[in-house]
Amino acid sequence: MIANLSLSPRQFARFSTSRIPISDFPPKSKTPNLFKPLSSSPCSIIHRDSPILFRSRGLRDAARKKFRTCAIGGLDFGAFESAQSVLEAAAVLTAIIVVHESGHFFAAYLQGIHVSKFAVGFGPILAKFNSKNVEYSFRAIPLGGFVAFPDNDPDSDIPADDVNLLKNRPIFDRVVVISAGVIANIVFAYVIIFAQVLFVGLPVQESFPGVLVPEVRPFSAASRDGLLPGDVILGLDDVELSRTGPNLVSEVVDVIRNSPNRKVVFKVGRGSENVKINITPDKNVDGTGRIGVQLSPNVKLTKIKPRDLFEVFRFSGREFWGLSSNVLDSLKQTFMNFSQSASKVSGPVAIIAVGAEVAKSNTDGLYQFAAILNLNLAVINILPLPALDGGSLAFLLIEAARGGRKLPFELEQRIMSSGIMLVIVLGVFLLVRDTLNLDIIKDLL
Repeated sequence: MIANLSLSPRQFARFSTSRIPISDFPPKSKTPNLFKPLSSSPCSIIHRDSPILFRSRGLRDAARKKFRTCAIGGLDFGAFESAQSVLEAAAVLTAIIVVHESGHFFAAYLQGIHVSKFAVGFGPILAKFNSKNVEYSFRAIPLGGFVAFPDNDPDSDIPADDVNLLKNRPIFDRVVVISAGVIANIVFAYVIIFAQVLFVGLPVQESFPGVLVPEVRPFSAASRDGLLPGDVILGLDDVELSRTGPNLVSEVVDVIRNSPNRKVVFKVGRGSENVKINITPDKNVDGTGRIGVQLSPNVKLTKIKPRDLFEVFRFSGREFWGLSSNVLDSLKQTFMNFSQSASKVSGPVAIIAVGAEVAKSNTDGLYQFAAILNLNLAVINILPLPALDGGSLAFLLIEAARGGRKLPFELEQRIMSSGIMLVIVLGVFLLVRDTLNLDIIKDLL
């Protein structure tokens, strides 16, 4: 599983509880995210999926009673301290993988197409059982899953010319099987949003002027110079911040990072009063300034309960299309600024860290966490790249354009195998890197 966990402040505000000091991460315009969806490689023999979460504007938008976040694209890996929240996040991720693979499986099964394996994860088998000539298994490497077909399995006793082998089916039948995983995730995302609106309510965000300071770290520059938790930053160096907007946090961060060992005058709203505080940011090892606080957009979150079934559908549709638009826009921004966003790509450990963070703050946030993961997975998988569902669909389009003549089998296998290997290598790299970035691991090193 691969993901880019860069977030936009607006989306970030709706379900995140990151506890990262602003001085530790450079400010960047972010977009949910809980981008890191499934990539897949359904060739004529096997269909594999590796979840990818890319730039998306909804990852950390979960609703919470008390909003505490840093709008800088970082992860609070400390959420792993809660075993329950980790299990909840892992369960959400596993469910999404199962839904995706089930889409492929049932699309084949209902058409009478032979399936040989259904697996969650890759690598060594941890548990398995067989039913109706299909092996179901849980595997050791949590990088996705796959549905395998016996088309070119030398151990299969099914004749090579069997009409119910996937490779022998008409192009349309194969398109249905390959695209079914994406369709399943899109449908599942809508069902999750529908359930959220019906049982929890639609989260609504109201913005207020300034930037909120949810927490001030002890012995930091901010603590030393008098900034308090709950303060609202209204201006810097006699320059008023714009009243509202998605980039307010980044504006404050830019000033702080560019002012090491230089006095900055903060205009602060404290209760019903406005005060001015002189803060001198400490200097980081990289030469940037830090004051040791958390920052978040100054917003208030409420929930609107639908009055009738009609409003349930209306609210669900509005939220679904809004999140979908954010995911698509995030993908666009990722490709347009790949050199900047590449460092935000993360693996399954990071996704579970974010999910655990959301669950630890407010379980209601898991609804949007799951919905955004599904949408990211669907969008990424449809890209026409090797090892993705879109790559297999591209082969089918080429076959259709050639009048039903497939590309040479060896060429197709080389392309798909290269894509699968790239995804696995990248996934393992991210798995190791994200694990080493966990606070609990850092403390041991």
